[in-house]
Amino acid sequence: MHTEFLMGNEAIALGALAAGVDVCAGYPGTPSTEILETIAKRNPGNVYVEWSVNEKSGMEVAAGAAYTGARALVTMKQVGLNVASDPLMSLEYVGVKGGMVVVTADDPGPISSQTEQDTRTFGMFSKVPVFDPSTVQEAYEMVQEAFELSEKYHTPIFLRPTTRIDHGYASISVKEPSEYKRTNPEGFVKDASRWVIFPRLSVRNHAAIEARNRELSAVFSDYDRNFIKEDTLDQSACEAKLNPSHKRLGIATHGVNYAYVMDACQDLFGEEAHPNLLRVATPFPFPEELALKFLRGLDEVLCVEELDPVIERALIQIAGKYHLPVVIRGKQTGDVKPSGENTVDSVKENLRSFLEKYEAGTKAPSNPSEDLENAENPKPALPVRPPVLCAGCPHRASFYAVKEAMKGKKTIYCGDIGCYTLGNAHPLDMTDTCLCMGAGINIAQGAARIEPDTYAFAFVGDSTFFAAGLTGTVNAFFNQANMTLVVLDNSTTAMTGHQPHPGTGSTLMGKSVKPVSIEKVLRAIGLETVEIVDPLDHEKSVETVKRVSEEPGVKAIIFRSPCIVRFKPKGPKSKINPDLCIACHKCIRELGCPALILEDAEALEPGAKPKAKIDVSLCTGCTLCEQICPVHAISGGAKNE
Repeated sequence: MHTEFLMGNEAIALGALAAGVDVCAGYPGTPSTEILETIAKRNPGNVYVEWSVNEKSGMEVAAGAAYTGARALVTMKQVGLNVASDPLMSLEYVGVKGGMVVVTADDPGPISSQTEQDTRTFGMFSKVPVFDPSTVQEAYEMVQEAFELSEKYHTPIFLRPTTRIDHGYASISVKEPSEYKRTNPEGFVKDASRWVIFPRLSVRNHAAIEARNRELSAVFSDYDRNFIKEDTLDQSACEAKLNPSHKRLGIATHGVNYAYVMDACQDLFGEEAHPNLLRVATPFPFPEELALKFLRGLDEVLCVEELDPVIERALIQIAGKYHLPVVIRGKQTGDVKPSGENTVDSVKENLRSFLEKYEAGTKAPSNPSEDLENAENPKPALPVRPPVLCAGCPHRASFYAVKEAMKGKKTIYCGDIGCYTLGNAHPLDMTDTCLCMGAGINIAQGAARIEPDTYAFAFVGDSTFFAAGLTGTVNAFFNQANMTLVVLDNSTTAMTGHQPHPGTGSTLMGKSVKPVSIEKVLRAIGLETVEIVDPLDHEKSVETVKRVSEEPGVKAIIFRSPCIVRFKPKGPKSKINPDLCIACHKCIRELGCPALILEDAEALEPGAKPKAKIDVSLCTGCTLCEQICPVHAISGGAKNE
């Protein structure tokens, strides 16, 4: 064993390697992405790892490996689980031979996601056991324990870290590579009665799954990561100051919220002091026997959790089942906020309010010096910094070209998930809808059916095209839709950290492969009009959009220009000639490029209108602003070398 300072995702990756994982697959999605990247980086040489084309593909690759007796890992974020749910729901009925762990990173907030869906609830729905780590160290250890449990019970297992675990850092103890488990997969053994999912098999296995989960509930009640911390408050002080009603109080919590609760208790009560505490590390199957032991003798319990009231509902059910006179409080009673991310401060207020219910007007203890300091020196509000497309991003040029070409026409612009979702921001305002990956293509078709006089556009990135855009495109062609597909091809999966995809010509294992051609795929589907244009050639881009959009049926424009972050040009940057600039601000008003700013008004003479300036630290010399300046006051970018 040795100590390393690791991100939570790195710890999960090393935990999987220590568990002897053989095959790893997944699709990039914040906050889960770094897990597979770390496995690829720290690969001892005997592990296969891939970025799959989407989460469904990754789930099925991992299942195939687990059928052979190998240990398999598949990673995704919580919305990616929706894509993978089709194989997963059936896989739970079929089962696995080798250990299979599904890492689904939840995102309370949400910080970088469309939804705040809770994998704990999905675990109950799919009947798949769930592990919920509270620390980086625990995430490292839990993934190893999950593999063992998976093999013992022949079921996939969810490991459900949240953003603060995935992206948190800690110094943890990890195994040496020489200590990693080594597997010896038996290989696939033909057995249609086991591996082919017919209704008869499903009925039989459903009953077995229910029995297994009842057994796991008892097993998890003895699992040392599920535990009760007995009340350590000074009872005389509690009765006199905090709880004159003499009620027995408890707190139930999980995941990173356990750390929040312990920190809040330390602030409220002092070092190592807390009420009765239940920590739930396996929310499904719920550790009923342990929870029953916790509830007996208590009058009220506050459930501190993020996202769904999973613990709260389970405790209410157990209290009712065993006729316990205990009141369960939490999200459903308004004692904890119903959505969003918790913090130490919010949890402290939840605990303080919970205690105040029993204090006859006396407030829970606080730190007087801290309160005084906060009153005298209030913290300033953080500045609002909305996300924007990078300076020089080719997506800005693509959106602007379509906007200019379609000016004055009735249009709908259906967006997708990626950097280009930011096309919704002003001044571009070019994303009218955004639902989920690949949905824009089908939404454009549906809208155009009702409003045939509308020019329907669907924007999709190159990575998303492969992940979720193919079926929508086939649907459009097969059903003879009238729409324009715009593929924003920047040669990477930019939003999640520039991972390779089928069109890039490289794999996560570092192999060079023949890239899949988007234009050939589109032509193979049947599209006759497929145009490729550099969006940074503004005049040609506008002309292409005008011409292609007027053609009937399904047609496509591929705007191809590399991501400015990954392939940053080294050429000269644009500059503004102040003598020519007429302060019309068109470049700023219409492009919204962060490199375009105004002169400092304080340095101007009274009544003078500030002119545009270029922040050379941000400018990439893309020349888009040069091409739209009405008086040609901007020049010198990379295109003019």
